[in-house]
Order: sequence, then structure tokens, then C-alpha cells
Amino acid sequence: MQTENIPKGVAYALATAVVASTAGAASKLISSDVPVPVIVLAQYFICLLLMLPWLLKRSVASLKTERMGAHLVRGVTGWLCFYAYYQALAYIPLVEATLLRNTGPLFVPLVVWLWMKFKVPGKAWGPMLLGFIGVLMILKPDFNGISIWHLVGLTSGLFLAFSMVGTRALSSTEPSSRIMFFYFLISFLCSLPMAILHWREIPLWTLPYLLYVGGSICITMWLYTQAYTWTRASVVAPVNYCGVVFAGLLGWWGWGHIPDAVAFMGMALVISAGLLSIYINSRPEKSVDSDTDQQKRPSTVS
Repeated sequence: MQTENIPKGVAYALATAVVASTAGAASKLISSDVPVPVIVLAQYFICLLLMLPWLLKRSVASLKTERMGAHLVRGVTGWLCFYAYYQALAYIPLVEATLLRNTGPLFVPLVVWLWMKFKVPGKAWGPMLLGFIGVLMILKPDFNGISIWHLVGLTSGLFLAFSMVGTRALSSTEPSSRIMFFYFLISFLCSLPMAILHWREIPLWTLPYLLYVGGSICITMWLYTQAYTWTRASVVAPVNYCGVVFAGLLGWWGWGHIPDAVAFMGMALVISAGLLSIYINSRPEKSVDSDTDQQKRPSTVS
């Protein structure tokens, strides 16, 4: 087993949060000039291009899988997660869209129960309830601040949970490179019809941002894997929520969005609930072998 290096693992996790947050800001910046379906299509097209070197070194047999159904569910829900997230970003503050997407871990017990038909311990539902109280506070207690786009942002969290559970299930038998390839391919094919329907000329000034949004997925996957390589999941997972802080700073700097006191309290509640959910779900993994296995199989790729 590789010697644990917590500072290095935390540094990689922080870098992951920075890249993910800045990619969200880039998407929001260009969303008024580039339709969201086109942004999503460009993202997965770039991801497939970045996988070409891997594909050229492999035979067709290396792509053979007996779990295409699981790949389809994981691919479609991963695509829906990003599609809903980018749609929400175009209409609501960056920090709110980012936080609503980060409700994914709260939905995991529900997804495990619905999809995997596993019995979920009663204690796992507590963080979910706590988190949704926080979401209601973000959307304002009297609902005056709520919009359909907040609900779209929340559905991105639900689809993220499906993606997380699907990735975890596939990783028991499938190599990560195959999971990534089918995810990118399925998501690209899902994106194509929507992009064709909404296609319009792409301004040249947006191209660097589109390239960054597309490349950010591969970058965050690599950084996140490095973080799990150097330290435990229990250390890495809480750092992910720094992405909400970075998104808040970017939203304030770029668009002047400053959440009110109630929204700040709601954000704190959602983050606390997410951390509690991660803690509860990782409790059985007390042995070194279990923790090592968890490090090798990050489950938040979306």
C-alpha cells in the first residue's frame, strides 16, 4: 500500500474543486451566446477526442462488456446531470446551481433503494431530510425566490446520485477506462439530437471556454483519482464542498451574486448534511483493505 500523504491528497482535492467551479463559471459565461445543448455536445465531443489515444492502443475486444444496461443508465443519468446543471446555471446564481448539484450524496440512499433494491438503514435517511431543509432555506422559506430553474438544478443532484451509484456498481467488474469511454459515448449520442435542434453559429470568443468546459471533466477525473490515491475517502470527500465556496466567490466576482443570511444558513445545512451522509455511508469501511478499495474507486465521476 502506498504511504498516505494527507496534504498532497487534500491539494489534489482542492484542485478538483477549483477546476469544477471554474468550468461551471465558464459555462454560465457563454450560456447567453451558446445554447446549453451545444455546450453539452461540445463537452462530450472533446472528452471522446481526449480518449482517442487510449482507443488507438486497444483492440475492439477491450470494449466488450456484459453490463451494457448499467452503462446505459450511468451514461444517460450522467448526461442528464450535466444538462440540468448547465441549464440551471444559465438562469440562477452560480453558487446556488453548484450547491443544488452537490445534493447528489443526499439522494444516494433513495437511489440505492429504488435502483438496487437494497434495504437502506434508517439512519441514512436523516441527512437527506436535513439537506432538503437546507435546500428550502436556499430557495427562501416563503418560496418567493424559487423558480423552475432551481428545481432543474435540484434534479441535477438526483441524476448525479444515479451516476455515483452506477459508477460504483460498474467499478466492481469494469475497468475505469471502459466506464469513461461508454459514459462519454452514450452522453455524446444523447446530446446530438438536442444540439442539432438548437444549433446556431458559435461565436469565436466562446471557443476557449468550450474547450475548457470539455477538458475539465478529464482534468477533474485525473485530479480526483490522484486525491484518492494519496489519502482516504473520509479526508477527500469533505474537501469537495470547497467547490461551493469557490463557486460563491466566482459568482460574487463575476455576477455580483451575494446570498442572503437565510441562504447562507441553508448552504451550511446542506454541506453539513452531505458530510454527515458521507460519514454514515463510510462507517462500515473500517479496515485498511476496505479503505484502500474505496480510494481506488471514486464514485463521484459524473
